[in-house]
Amino acid sequence: MKQVGIIKEIWRYPVKGMAGEMTNSCPIGPDGLAGDRVWALRDTARQEIQSCKFRPNLLQCTATSRNQTSSDNVIQHVDIRFPLGDSLGSDDISIHQKLSELVGHESTLEKLQPLTNKDFYRRYKKSERGWLAELKDTFEREPGEPLPDFSDFPQQSIDYVTVPGTFFLVSSIHIITTSTLQHLHEIQPEADWDIRRFRPNIVIETDNNQGLIEQEWVGQQLTFANHVSDNSSTTIIDCVDTAPRCGAVTRQQDNISSDKSMLKTIVKHADQNLGIYGNTSNHGILNVGDPVYLA
Repeated sequence: MKQVGIIKEIWRYPVKGMAGEMTNSCPIGPDGLAGDRVWALRDTARQEIQSCKFRPNLLQCTATSRNQTSSDNVIQHVDIRFPLGDSLGSDDISIHQKLSELVGHESTLEKLQPLTNKDFYRRYKKSERGWLAELKDTFEREPGEPLPDFSDFPQQSIDYVTVPGTFFLVSSIHIITTSTLQHLHEIQPEADWDIRRFRPNIVIETDNNQGLIEQEWVGQQLTFANHVSDNSSTTIIDCVDTAPRCGAVTRQQDNISSDKSMLKTIVKHADQNLGIYGNTSNHGILNVGDPVYLA
């Protein structure tokens, strides 16, 4: 195995589509980081889970877990800080109305449901082609810019807005390297490459600027050695695909202004992708500072 870097940051997002929380240590398993995307907004009329792709105002809220160290299967309540600084908990009966006003659509805040409740995750389809047109619009491409290839869209993604049993679009882990951010910053130094725009779970600090290095890891495995564990436990993540970017990365967030220039740079110079998706089949604990190996 070859060491490719160390964990610089660990992020999780208790509510899908909202800004999240950074932590120094977090349990990880087949369902991703403990406490990551365990709540989501569900549109009442469409009966559909919503993300920041379709409800960009969600990005102006920040969600934090009540029990940040919990590793059990009990879904913890979360606290949500709104754009004006006021906060409500997921157990406050007024939270649904408050979020509905924020996004402009009647909605409810819902916790993760079991896989058996597949209708909960079903995609809204007013027409067979309408949903795809809506999805393409969220990528906000300029005339002449390419879109991701939707021709081989898996049937599950056609029928369900997230992977059933989860609030993840593709996989449970999203990884970005400092190498990629530095590379794109050098191409477009005027843009605001704040890591929060890209919503990673794991930020890997590499030794030097090697360009879009993580895109070369797709199809391989990353091993994360727990440097604070007595038994030197490891977590293995399969790198499954690159992460195409949509208009959400340009949106205004807490202390982050709107910036459309970076999306053009990503489309032109990174083949539309920033970061990679991954899955893990084992349980472990990730810590900031853990060494990362490519196997």
